[in-house]
Amino acid sequence: MTNNDALRRLRFTLSYDNAKMLSIFDHVGYKVENAQLTSWLAKDEDERYKSLPDEAFANFLNGLIIERRGKREGPSPAAETTLNNNIVLRKLKIAFDLQSKGMLEILELADFRFSEHELSALFRKAGHKHFRPCKDQVLRNFLMGLQLKFAPKED
Repeated sequence: MTNNDALRRLRFTLSYDNAKMLSIFDHVGYKVENAQLTSWLAKDEDERYKSLPDEAFANFLNGLIIERRGKREGPSPAAETTLNNNIVLRKLKIAFDLQSKGMLEILELADFRFSEHELSALFRKAGHKHFRPCKDQVLRNFLMGLQLKFAPKED
């Protein structure tokens, strides 16, 4: 799953317009122009499409945490220069203030069965013997579950 896909899904799920998306980047002092944001949100086959760098997506996720949970005391955490699905999932867990049970419920909304032990393995340190990399399928289903839970329902 690409950063662009995840950004588009989060935008749809939260019903954010471009101005709101830019303000989320501003929470962490990461300057993004409207044209740049539009190119990141464009579909893959669109000629305006540009790949969303890991650092930019990490800054967006950090800004989303501040948007949804409020700013913490002290300096903002530095954005990662490389992302993987485990980090993205962890940041989404923080942003949406979820515990394991809540995450499993969201995965269940997307008809994706996952155990608490499998979920905890995704949040372990990379060197830990029970660590498991988060596959695209898990992240995709988690984002789908978020969409089913938070996106406005159409009649």
